[in-house]
Amino acid sequence: MSRTLSVAVKAYPHTEFLASGFAAGGRPVEVSHVNPIYRAFAPMVRELRYDVSELALATFLQAREAGVPIALLPVVLSGDFHHHSLTRWPGSAEFAPADLAGKRVGVRAYSQTTGLWVRGILHEEYGLDAKDVTWVTTEGPHVAEYAEPANVERTEGKVLDVLRRGEVSAAVLGPPALDGAEGPLVPVIPDWRAAEEAWGARHGTVPINHLLTVRRDLLEAEPGTVAELYEAFGARIAERKVADPDPGPRVRALRFGVTDELVAGLQVAIDYALQQNVIRTPVTVAELLDDFSRLA
Repeated sequence: MSRTLSVAVKAYPHTEFLASGFAAGGRPVEVSHVNPIYRAFAPMVRELRYDVSELALATFLQAREAGVPIALLPVVLSGDFHHHSLTRWPGSAEFAPADLAGKRVGVRAYSQTTGLWVRGILHEEYGLDAKDVTWVTTEGPHVAEYAEPANVERTEGKVLDVLRRGEVSAAVLGPPALDGAEGPLVPVIPDWRAAEEAWGARHGTVPINHLLTVRRDLLEAEPGTVAELYEAFGARIAERKVADPDPGPRVRALRFGVTDELVAGLQVAIDYALQQNVIRTPVTVAELLDDFSRLA
């Protein structure tokens, strides 16, 4: 293993410290700012390319099921509510979320974490099962061993283009796509702001998108190095929260340590993933955090 620690994370305010000469265990950090960050996920779970990597929650669940030797650290790097992530094109006919039964919905990948949350919301609040929709995707799973359900199709281009062309009735778009979308896409779920806060109050959490993962061999060989890195992330996340007196859900989602909110978020994600065949083997939150518990 090289002296340098390779770390793949997005350039958030709470990760900027890594690029300013930070070292853990006496090992300098070399940051790989992969853009968009999800392009780092397949190399991490297929090749273990990085020592430490930001990783989507759904990807971690699938990687763990496939036996990939990476460990989860309780550091939430990004998250958000996702009722507003199910959109239709401006000017298209209005419809109720339950009306998507038998229809086609675009999503970047079936295993995309935003899609996991949206499908869970549709099932929980509108009785719409994932198997009753055709999911039109533009990319496959990061985890090579994962087999997609039969109602998943692949197409070309970006999800926003697929929606614009009218090939789908609606599309699941994550924060980067929504932030850069052309024109005001229309959320399919009515009164979505209130619905999001009601979901959060019901579950006691804000949905998790990306967490921090580490190669298991590094964790086992250098627990002190990993602990030092882990504590540094925690300090920066705490600073970020203190700096925002009226935080929105993206800041509220940031978490460090095994808190009630983290456990709740992981549990709901597990439940949704099993419902949707994103994973097929039951797992507990304690099992997800087993490697970390030995570090702590």
